[in-house]
Amino acid sequence: MKIAFSSPSLPKAGILAVTVAADRALGTFGRDLDQRSGGQIARAIEAARFKGKAEEVLNLVAPAGLDVSRLLLVGIGADAGALTANNVGAAVLAAVQFSGEAEVALVVDDHALKVEPGLFAAEAAFGAYLRSYRFDKYHSTLTADKKPSITKVTVQVEATKDAKKAWDKLEKIADGIFLTRDVVTEPPNVIYPETLADRCVALEKIGLEVDVLDEKKMKKLGMGALLGVGQGSTQPPRLVVMKWNGGAKGDAPVAFVGKGITFDTGGISIKPAANMDDMKWDMGGSGTVIGLMAALAGRKAKANVVGIVALAENMPDGNAQRPGDVVTSMSGQTIEVLNTDAEGRLVLADALWYCQDQFKPKFMVDLATLTGAVIVSLGNEHAGLFSNNDELAGKLTEAGLATGEKLWRLPLAPAYDKDIDSDIADMKNIGRPMNAGSIIGAQFLQRFVNDTPWAHLDIAGTAWTKADKGMVPKGATAFGVRLLDRLVADHYEG
Repeated sequence: MKIAFSSPSLPKAGILAVTVAADRALGTFGRDLDQRSGGQIARAIEAARFKGKAEEVLNLVAPAGLDVSRLLLVGIGADAGALTANNVGAAVLAAVQFSGEAEVALVVDDHALKVEPGLFAAEAAFGAYLRSYRFDKYHSTLTADKKPSITKVTVQVEATKDAKKAWDKLEKIADGIFLTRDVVTEPPNVIYPETLADRCVALEKIGLEVDVLDEKKMKKLGMGALLGVGQGSTQPPRLVVMKWNGGAKGDAPVAFVGKGITFDTGGISIKPAANMDDMKWDMGGSGTVIGLMAALAGRKAKANVVGIVALAENMPDGNAQRPGDVVTSMSGQTIEVLNTDAEGRLVLADALWYCQDQFKPKFMVDLATLTGAVIVSLGNEHAGLFSNNDELAGKLTEAGLATGEKLWRLPLAPAYDKDIDSDIADMKNIGRPMNAGSIIGAQFLQRFVNDTPWAHLDIAGTAWTKADKGMVPKGATAFGVRLLDRLVADHYEG
């Protein structure tokens, strides 16, 4: 879908959307439209009990006195900032995406806003663009009414130059988000460790440095935890390192690490059959890291960044890891594997240790669809945040609020750590049943970060949505790309 910007003007055809503030407050452009329509807009607002609340939409078909096929009044509420703009753009696109029309123009009227009008316009375009995402490549029989008709969104605002400048950056972030959504949505016979590594290598064309560690290299490094997870699959595991060198030479990087279980049967501790197909997105953490690195490189971020994804397929066969096996991680610490379905923490153990050992980063943030327990705790509204560093946790929380990708901090403590002490190894990979499952997973990971500032984001409840939600259509959400891009932009760019 194409995004454009222009000064406010009345289109000769297509669909027109106009912002309305709280308490039905029309701006200058809206009042002029009402006059042209002989007061039809004011009457429609009254009849529909339209209040101008944020994201509220009123649809007027074939409005009198106007050439457009329909007019949308879209509320921005009384506290209209960037997130409001995102959701306004998404609401407009959602209302007209299958209308049969090809173009929609959204006028950002002269209301009081919390951000500059040009930025508001760009953020509205961003919301519409993200909502337009579709994954239709495997559909062969879609009828016309099932296909989106809108091919162009023009956001009209007086500050056109400012809007275009802001959009240049947002478009690159959107590209990263779409990449994440693509790789997470692909079926597991298409995306597996080797092919996902290939998708990473393809990002060299936008300036990333990419190195792929195969089984031989990982074995030489002693990555027994990661290798153990993948040994039951015919698809061999991979560890991929992506580097973006946009900061000062010699400046320590910031680092992001993603869990990449491209399909998770649970291994020998096999999952129930119902909904097992959802486990293609157990690589959502790695998908976010890949999209984030693409976004940072695309917008030429002025920071040194390392992205690492640990990729494996967790399958049951005669060579699969068994409950009761003991593996030796790259750190030298031994792990008693009591449940092969607690595999994400195993691949992350080696990836985190490798990251802090090789790159000495300022901090590490890992993302993982790690536990069902975090969904019990937080549902689908927040990701779980665990950290050994209050400053990093605060910055992440702040970035989450700014982007709408919200985090909720949960505790780490020595009392929980005792739950993973093993009788025959340094640790076991699970704690007691039904006891602080998300916390236990984070406690396990903390044993592999040394003294590096670190945060763990458990995104099991936020990596995928079963229904359309604002600027996130049903499916893979790419949760974390906007959040972590914002973290880098606000605190770590020169």
